[in-house]
Amino acid sequence: MLIEAFKYKQWADRRTLDAVAGINTSEFPAAMAFALQQLNHMVRVEELFRARLAGEAAAHPSTNTETVPALDELEQRLAASNQWLARYVENLTQQEREQALSFQFVDGQYGRMTRLEMLFHLVNHGTYHRGAIGHALDLANAARPADTYTVFIHALEPARREPD
Repeated sequence: MLIEAFKYKQWADRRTLDAVAGINTSEFPAAMAFALQQLNHMVRVEELFRARLAGEAAAHPSTNTETVPALDELEQRLAASNQWLARYVENLTQQEREQALSFQFVDGQYGRMTRLEMLFHLVNHGTYHRGAIGHALDLANAARPADTYTVFIHALEPARREPD
């Protein structure tokens, strides 16, 4: 299920990125700015947790930036993160999933989470921020993709739509 969760996350992120690209920035600059800020935050948090999972130094001093990168850069970084996470969960042993890691959040507070808890956080965190981006898409009259797990699993396996 963990591997499946990250396949779902990659699929949902892709749908969101495609929808954000459809925002008419001349008519709705605030919606685009908000969507980009949310994507920037999402990818920075993923990069921070990836560093923790890999036993590396913090990737960033904060979870957001004053200047937000363009959509194409955010798209590339999110794709790289999703690829890294997919490989990571495929190779993670049960013992490693249960291993607790201590670390320091960017606000200076200390934390301890298992690798599995960190990974669950990343799936959940992305869902939360894609929902916020969905509101910006609504405000910009842009197409809002259905990105729930039920839509994903039925798109992946259309036969599940058939009655028993």
